[in-house]
Amino acid sequence: MVTRRRQRFIHAQLAWMLAAVLVLSLLSSLTLELFFVVSLIGFLVIVELTAPFNITPAWRRRLKWLIAIGLVVFGAIVIRRILAILPPGVL
Repeated sequence: MVTRRRQRFIHAQLAWMLAAVLVLSLLSSLTLELFFVVSLIGFLVIVELTAPFNITPAWRRRLKWLIAIGLVVFGAIVIRRILAILPPGVL
C-alpha cells in the first residue's frame, strides 16, 4: 500500500524530472549525463524537504542506498569530464 507521503514524494520527483527534461530540451542541452545530474540534485532536495521529524518509515531508510549509488555515478561523471578536459600526457 502506497502511503500519501510516499505518493507525494514520487509525484514531486516525477515533476522535477519532467521539468528538467523540458528545460534542458528548451536550452538544447539535453544529454543523459546532464539529465542525471539535475535529477540527482532534485532528488536530494526532495529527500531533505520531505524528511519527517519524528520517525522514519522503512521506505525512507532505503533511500540512502539510492543516494549512495547516485553519488557514485555522479563521481564517475565528474572524473570522466575532468579527464576529458585535461590535455594528453598529464596523467
